[in-house]
Amino acid sequence: MEQAWAKELDKLNKVELIKLEKDGLDIVNDIERYAKLGFDAIEEKDFDLLKWLGLYISRPKEAGFFLLRVKVPGGVLTSAQARVLGSLARDYGRNLLDISTRHAIQLHWIRVEYLPDIFARLEKVGLSCLESAGDCPRTIVGNPVAGYDPEEVIDAAPILKQVSDFFHNNRDFSNLPRKFKMSISGSIHNPVHAEINDLSFAPAEKELVGEKVLGFNVLVGGGLSAKPSMALPLNIFVRSEQVLAVAKAVAAIFRDYGYREKRNHARLKFLLQDWGIHKFRQEVVKLTGPLAASGQDLTVDWNAGCLYGVNKQKQAGLNYVGLSIPLGRFDADEIEQLAALAEQYGDGSLRTTNSQNMILLNIPDAQVENLLAEKVLTRLTPFPAPFTARAVCCTGTQFCPLGIAETKQRAAAILEYLDKQVKLEEPLVLHISGCVNSCAQQQVADIGLQGVMARVGDQLTEAFEFSLGGKLGPQAAFSVKLKGSVPADRAAKAIESLVVFFITGKLPGEYFNQFVQRVGPESFQLELDKYIAQG
Repeated sequence: MEQAWAKELDKLNKVELIKLEKDGLDIVNDIERYAKLGFDAIEEKDFDLLKWLGLYISRPKEAGFFLLRVKVPGGVLTSAQARVLGSLARDYGRNLLDISTRHAIQLHWIRVEYLPDIFARLEKVGLSCLESAGDCPRTIVGNPVAGYDPEEVIDAAPILKQVSDFFHNNRDFSNLPRKFKMSISGSIHNPVHAEINDLSFAPAEKELVGEKVLGFNVLVGGGLSAKPSMALPLNIFVRSEQVLAVAKAVAAIFRDYGYREKRNHARLKFLLQDWGIHKFRQEVVKLTGPLAASGQDLTVDWNAGCLYGVNKQKQAGLNYVGLSIPLGRFDADEIEQLAALAEQYGDGSLRTTNSQNMILLNIPDAQVENLLAEKVLTRLTPFPAPFTARAVCCTGTQFCPLGIAETKQRAAAILEYLDKQVKLEEPLVLHISGCVNSCAQQQVADIGLQGVMARVGDQLTEAFEFSLGGKLGPQAAFSVKLKGSVPADRAAKAIESLVVFFITGKLPGEYFNQFVQRVGPESFQLELDKYIAQG
């Protein structure tokens, strides 16, 4: 059925006109042809549609390489799948793999000629790139230890799989105004960053007909980029069996009423801001039928998606071991070694996290010591240094055409310096994005860096703007951006000066974001200004 918005062609943006000619899912039919003819044969309009296959053109475009994103819904990965990802990285991606902030695995240096073999090998082990990007429902974020977490309220893994399977390759929802991000979690520690998703299901409890029922509260309209917005409570409580119906309803509303004129004004948050939460809820209920009002929120804190060390599972005698993948980057040998360890010491189960790390599951008590002695866990340690522990980083200018600053190498140098020079009682959340698009989610970090270009003397140079005091979970707040910027090669010492200011002035037990609120961002501004003035 033709949508009403499709009739107003003069108002649609360029991508919308392309999607009217060909659905994003149809690009799969062109892959064999492009693989035979090569990069130069790709029609310009198809570069947008290739995102539905998880393909982003890498910098520089004329080199003909792609970033390829592989979906890992909820972070659920098997050893067999991990091995295939490693083999693909070795055969086609110069041995490099990155973990994204939505569980996905990303390969680089991919040419269109490689795609038929890559897709066939992924399909054999149940992996897919389909709709890992594009204007469609993206990879759903979940508690990576769902089903094993002794503190979780609900094991949401089966629900997440149900919702993910429904939307996967579903043409009813393959043409949305922009990307649509969901999270579903029963964890009390908000590992999914519920407040920055378009649609989130967070653990809650509600008394219904005299009985206390566990389920989910619903939040809508979160998102970052240049105009960040916290997801708002929809005043809806749902049982596990109602999650899919609500997800379908919200996605349908976004599809039918979301904005398609300007790409930078097409996310769900903008529709919600114009409608208001009351009207949005009314439209949802029209599609789902009556729903209960919100229950008691059971979220107690925010763990930043980080689950390190040896942790007891709900299954007696078993443990999950959270590993640090520094800045989310590792190589083919390392992922294959982790697959082998998952089989040798566990049952072959691994998980990726939205903090760009990995977890090994079902490790018997008697095997923990032997596992920790394995050589690969020297770098991919379960016990990372404080700054490295909660650092998140995008790909930056190395691959991204939108990037303004190089990030991965700089971030590695920054972390090495800070972990040597500064002693922390508790890890800080440090996120580094190469541009305003916020792929590293700098607005929710204790300290967030955003790449910019700044003038130093007569030269333009890569630099970072600083923002402070971000936090999710209870009392969630976006970070406050400071004025000015610091040349990229001076960023480490600038961070050091701000952290030392915190360490010397904080109260016992006071966290960074609490200190920022107490002393005010202006106090940090003075510290940053003093550092910048030093030249």
